[in-house]
Amino acid sequence: MPTYAYVARDRTGKRISGSQEGASKEALATVLREKGLSVSKIEEKKAVSRAKAKGTGGFQLFQGKVKLRDLSIFCRQFATMINAGVSLVRCLDVLEQQTSSFRLRTIIRDIESEIESGASLSRAMGKHPRVFSNLAVGLVRAGEVGGVLDDTLDRLAGFLEADMELRRKVKAAMTYPVIVVIMAVGIVLFLSVFILPKFIKLFAELGMKEDEFPLMTKVLMDFSSFTIKYWWACILIVVGVWIGFNRISATKTGGRYLDMIRLKVPVMGSLSHKIAMARFSRTLSTLLSSGVPILQAMETTAGTVDNVLIQDAILAARASIREGDTIADPLAASRQFPPMVVQMISIGEETGQLDSMLQKVAEFYESEVDAALEGLTSAIEPVMIVGLGGIVLFILLALWMPLMAVISNLSG
Repeated sequence: MPTYAYVARDRTGKRISGSQEGASKEALATVLREKGLSVSKIEEKKAVSRAKAKGTGGFQLFQGKVKLRDLSIFCRQFATMINAGVSLVRCLDVLEQQTSSFRLRTIIRDIESEIESGASLSRAMGKHPRVFSNLAVGLVRAGEVGGVLDDTLDRLAGFLEADMELRRKVKAAMTYPVIVVIMAVGIVLFLSVFILPKFIKLFAELGMKEDEFPLMTKVLMDFSSFTIKYWWACILIVVGVWIGFNRISATKTGGRYLDMIRLKVPVMGSLSHKIAMARFSRTLSTLLSSGVPILQAMETTAGTVDNVLIQDAILAARASIREGDTIADPLAASRQFPPMVVQMISIGEETGQLDSMLQKVAEFYESEVDAALEGLTSAIEPVMIVGLGGIVLFILLALWMPLMAVISNLSG
């Protein structure tokens, strides 16, 4: 028999949705009415829907990532429609049609299918951990339990937008240095591989011996010769370093040391720490204000902070709460959290306003990150320009000095 998805209301007016097999729509409607339900809608579930839902997991690798912007729009529109009284299934159907992301569209279709089968929204979202993080699933679950799903989805959208803005600022600050470094490497390789050999050949034809070249020219010649003859070795070295770095960072000990170094690097270490504090405060504040239990909120927050040392401090604070102690003391003992953050958390615990205190901490550190990025961009521009100019000057002098020597010998 075919399976039908139905929407109905019980005697108290409560909306009920689910799916059930039946000989026909009319037969299922009769069965539902006998149960005391007032049927609003019955639709046959398409056979391909389940197949597509099952195929989504295996096909995800070829569909690309879901952007934070698409997720934030999804959550914001979802919250608006739920607040307007639209059913979950209808909301998802509309969102599936509106989204421009192919992967998100297939995932929404799968979530819709799961809900029609009787699953909760948080459980359906939890089946896609690469798209919906523990934070998102936890907020939605809290919204379902508290009956404020629209509010929690709206908070989730705000969190995603804030996180997206923070990432955008960091990427924007890092774009210029990356471009300059790529240009510098490209200029050096181009001159070393294509221009320098022609000059060396010209110098040899003019009777200049190799031991007569200046030191700068010899260094550049050795680099050019190595690059031309062993270009494959250069590629292997770069790939090997990249793989080795990833392997080391993937281990528990290696990742811990790398995170420790990351926090101690001049300038960038301070910036990384401020970003971690902003993300910790924003995440925990969002979870607590949405009604997520403190232990679950701490565990979820630890997973969103991209630093093992800070994660350990958060988990230690979680263990302290479980034993009936405060959050602030283990955070202070870890020495990873500044005194200001610890004091604000302590005050929040004493006054029962931990979520609002964390919100203020998040706003403070987000403004600190903005100021640090502006200062970094202003400081790094002249350094990069001088560095690129120095590289070009070195190459020009390495070519100009032997040329002047040849001209001097010919004129003499």
